[in-house]
Amino acid sequence: MADETETGRTRRAGRGRHIRGRHSPGASAHSSRNRTWLFALVSTVLVLGIAGVSLALTARTKSAGRTDTPPGTSSTATPASSSACPLSGVPAAGGQVPRRPALAIKVDNYPSARPQSGLDKADIVFEEPVEGGITRLVAVFQCQSANLVGPIRSARAVDASILDQLSKPLFLHVGGITPVLSLIREADVFDETLLARGSVVQNPPSRYAPDDTYVSTAAGWGLRPNDTAPPASIFTYSSTAPSGIPVTSVHIPYSQTSDVTWTWDANTGRWALYYAGTPATVANGGQIAVPNVVVQTVRVTYGPWVEDAQGELEVQSQLTGSGPLEVFRNGQEVTGTWQRSSLSQPTRLVASDGSMIALQPGETWVELVPSSIAVTTTAPSRAAG
Repeated sequence: MADETETGRTRRAGRGRHIRGRHSPGASAHSSRNRTWLFALVSTVLVLGIAGVSLALTARTKSAGRTDTPPGTSSTATPASSSACPLSGVPAAGGQVPRRPALAIKVDNYPSARPQSGLDKADIVFEEPVEGGITRLVAVFQCQSANLVGPIRSARAVDASILDQLSKPLFLHVGGITPVLSLIREADVFDETLLARGSVVQNPPSRYAPDDTYVSTAAGWGLRPNDTAPPASIFTYSSTAPSGIPVTSVHIPYSQTSDVTWTWDANTGRWALYYAGTPATVANGGQIAVPNVVVQTVRVTYGPWVEDAQGELEVQSQLTGSGPLEVFRNGQEVTGTWQRSSLSQPTRLVASDGSMIALQPGETWVELVPSSIAVTTTAPSRAAG
């Protein structure tokens, strides 16, 4: 596995234009003094031209690497369509995408943290394996908002790789171990630990530490009020479903505490989430259900850092390169390959014929599944067919 301390970005050298001086005809008619003056003028032009090329090369070289947008300014993310939400593909309310960045919030997923708040309003949720076989969530908001999101927990190494494709999002969490926080600071994100932002934190009376830290999306975006650039899309969307194999459920046994099953509900046109056979709900009582489930099989290693008091090692997930892919939409499974050339690029969902797999417009849940875990599906019964 590549060293996770590397940013993984491809750095490109800039190309400058060579500026050439031009001699005027008839120079022999000038006096020696005039020739001297002309030589000095041409030399000055050449020096200035070379200096300009040098500055251009320097600027190009810097722009190829990571640059931080100063606080209080807009990010340089590619603007999204003015009418379609960039991270879900649905028409934006009022026909205009909100002028704000992606907001990523780290949400606990241990059984005691459920039911969580706000997950039903996220455009994309990434479920990631962490230490001890449990999973945590990165809930990403842009077009939708939520009055309460949480409980919010600490960052993990894989978060940096997830977030780098989201056009410099705001990332809210409650700290982490030192090497992980170093990775987050090196990532292309605005790092906002709530340990230093107590004024935006909410503590619902029915919740207790460590599962009592919540925030509203409005408060999250309010930490950078002048950042008004929506993110670029990372997936493609189409209401026309690609050809696939009908399935009724997909099972991902991360662990006993995170035993995931998605079941297709033809009445709602969504995949409903269950943990160990129990409906996964949000705090308002509704079951979590989304139009798209993306199962991305990744290579995982452990260490070198100890993550918790039990001695569990940090989980390192390789999110560049390629690997097996299963996309579930419209009651069907479409298989292919996920591809990502560098951390600065989005993950591409590629079908076996080389075409891009389009998602159903709507919310997406991305399952980052270690290659050691067997993902199984259930086909419709003949009686149902």
